[in-house]
Amino acid sequence: MNILLVEDDVMLGEAVRDGLRQNGFSVDWVGDAALAKTALIDHSYAAVLLDLGLPGSSGLSVLSVLRGRYDATPVLILTARDKLSDRIVGLDAGADDYIVKPFQSDELYARLRAVMRRSQGRVSPVLSYANLVLDPARREVTRDGEPVALSAHEFRTLMLLMERQGRVVTREQLEEAVYGSSGTIESNTIAVYVHQLRRKLGDQVIATVHGYGYRIGGAPA
Repeated sequence: MNILLVEDDVMLGEAVRDGLRQNGFSVDWVGDAALAKTALIDHSYAAVLLDLGLPGSSGLSVLSVLRGRYDATPVLILTARDKLSDRIVGLDAGADDYIVKPFQSDELYARLRAVMRRSQGRVSPVLSYANLVLDPARREVTRDGEPVALSAHEFRTLMLLMERQGRVVTREQLEEAVYGSSGTIESNTIAVYVHQLRRKLGDQVIATVHGYGYRIGGAPA
């Protein structure tokens, strides 16, 4: 089971990483929000251990990107903020549980196992349009009941368009959904993904709204 550890404190990060490995987990460890967002795009994880007080962007921004993609990966917050109001903010943002620093290793492992157990069988909404069905939890797309093989970036592009059927989705919004940031990739990258999706799903599925972006479904009334 692969765990993503997001923690900027080197001593704590090393201790948590080593302890998890000794308990049979594989661990990817990053120290800021930007690296965490990239890791979550490029890899699948059994759970995320997420510090809130990260340099630059807060750990809550990582959580927001994750849940905004219907990604139900369990998240256990590691926080030095022991105020009830701070914990409520994290839980309301989509975290599954929290543990306050300093903590005992055994409690961390127990809470991690618990959030992973609770995540099993969690249901995400299935999106559909015409003959297409997209299942965010299973990362599957079918066309007329037949599976369609999509890359991770193609899948995220299609998911945002299907989530916002009938509305124009801008290039910047698609970049944010696919990469976790906007303005950091080549200008034609999203156009390439849309072209690939049309090739796999049919030319009529995704409409180009010149000067604005792309849309699935009819224009809003």
